[in-house]
Amino acid sequence: MTFRAAPALLLAPLLLATAPAVAQQAQDLSFDTAILEGLDKITAHTFTLVAPVGESVHYGRLDVMVRACRKHRPEENPETAAFLDVWERRANQPTLSLFRGWMFASSPAVSAMEHPVYDLWVMDCVNAADLQKAKDNPQTPAAPKPPPELLMTDD
Repeated sequence: MTFRAAPALLLAPLLLATAPAVAQQAQDLSFDTAILEGLDKITAHTFTLVAPVGESVHYGRLDVMVRACRKHRPEENPETAAFLDVWERRANQPTLSLFRGWMFASSPAVSAMEHPVYDLWVMDCVNAADLQKAKDNPQTPAAPKPPPELLMTDD
């Protein structure tokens, strides 16, 4: 053994001891509600679904259940992901599973739901309490009035 390898061997136990702490810091943040955006390709109507984790929400013939909704921590690269189950309800036929898996907000094409009528993608993950606070206290400031000299007159 050379003397150059000795410092590395001395640091190995230290690195192993701190590995769980580093791994714990890197865990994603979990949220209880997913914000999903969708498109009806026939009518060109876009829609927003607010989907609590573990509850089924409906749009048209779609049933969507969010199993998990996570975001990277603010100090990391931004990423929002949700684990979704999507089914299509059909008249007089069994429900058809359309999608099951993770969808990523930054790369919707990586794991997309393929359907002839509907597109669906993840926009954000939030907590229901924060969503309710935003509804109760809208933070939209009033637009400032332009100075009178900039207003057009009919003179």
